[in-house]
Amino acid sequence: MDTTLEKILTSTHKKDMISYLNANPACFEELICLALSDKNPFSWRAAWLMWSCMEENDKRVIRFVPELIGILSERPDNQKRELLKILWVMNIDETSEGLLFDQCVAIWEQLNHQPSVRFNAFRLLIKIVKKHPELAEEIVTLTEPQYMETLSPGVRKSILKMMLRSGVSRAF
Repeated sequence: MDTTLEKILTSTHKKDMISYLNANPACFEELICLALSDKNPFSWRAAWLMWSCMEENDKRVIRFVPELIGILSERPDNQKRELLKILWVMNIDETSEGLLFDQCVAIWEQLNHQPSVRFNAFRLLIKIVKKHPELAEEIVTLTEPQYMETLSPGVRKSILKMMLRSGVSRAF
């Protein structure tokens, strides 16, 4: 039997979902659990809603960061994309950051992932490189033609801009 939150995730518009969570803040924990789960169709929707309802470095989410990183490789692209967006707005400790870097590299290198998933993984890679410039050369390697050719011109341009803004350069 579906919970009230699960019903809302599949039967209401985003604005109403956000209103429900604002009126029932205790449900945020259930939302996190659903976002971490492999319970379709709720998991990706929960992650999508969570990203829309959380603050930067949200204290309700901090303790789940290692688990969010740990499940990335096991989730479908739609959920993976939303989890990456959640991780983007979190301040991640150095140990977890290393694991996240490895996960994002693995996602980026798998050309069968949706471009939006790969883009969000790359965005996190750039964020980590800004804190650890010694990783910049690895990022340059990840922009070799075999990784870029499956992306649209707009996504390639966005990646180039990210690299230039972060001080990582490569001629495409």
